[in-house]
Amino acid sequence: MAKVIAIANQKGGVGKTTTTINLGAYLAANKNRVLVVDLDPQGNTSSGLGLARDELSGDLYDVLLEGVEPAAVARETAVKDLHVLPASPVLAAAEVELVAVPQREFKLKQALEKLDYDYILIDCPPSLGILTVNGLVAAHDIIIPVQAEFYALEGLGHLVQTVQRVRRGLNPALGLLGVVVTMHNGRTTLSTQVHEEVKRHFPDKVFDTVIPRNVRLAESPSHGKTIMHYDGWSKGARSYKALAKEVEHRVAKKAADNKKAVKK
Repeated sequence: MAKVIAIANQKGGVGKTTTTINLGAYLAANKNRVLVVDLDPQGNTSSGLGLARDELSGDLYDVLLEGVEPAAVARETAVKDLHVLPASPVLAAAEVELVAVPQREFKLKQALEKLDYDYILIDCPPSLGILTVNGLVAAHDIIIPVQAEFYALEGLGHLVQTVQRVRRGLNPALGLLGVVVTMHNGRTTLSTQVHEEVKRHFPDKVFDTVIPRNVRLAESPSHGKTIMHYDGWSKGARSYKALAKEVEHRVAKKAADNKKAVKK
């Protein structure tokens, strides 16, 4: 059964897409079969993995609204064992059209249930609309990227409230796998202060790995490549490789803890 993880933060520009793409690449490099779901109508995850919009024969809109099987739409990427369920601007219409659909919050969950992967990563849009709710309902856990900048924690309360509402009414098992600090500049006091503030707000949930502000990391999406293929020795690449190991460790620990709880 796939481990489904939503990458979410309603604030834009915090590194959600960069994290989804590169975490997925390194999980795949660790011999996992990985599917990345591009739930953002901007389609940046799809293009960042080298998919051109005019080459798409179908996308996530067709899966959610037309009943097309995800396997028919999912595409291979340049990374072995890393596939992507792509998005295009047409997906924006789903925010409106899903309103009248029965069980609308469960459409993505239902679509992903039968897929054969080790990990499914969902890149949620920078909003708290019906698409993001679909991502949270489909997920077992959430990872929240938070940038090491002045307004880092602004608005996070709304995301936490949304997660709590989803837990109460739609997905009681949804957990917080962790918070990852992105765009960190170790030479500034501000980055250090923000990192400490994030740890204070999310005790025991902040990943040890910090994603640095890195030029090579910023350049790689414009070439349609993961950082692993664009510059595998850069600081950004080493950080995402470490983050993938941390994610695997937390997922394994959670599974082991759940087994112990069941036995009791």
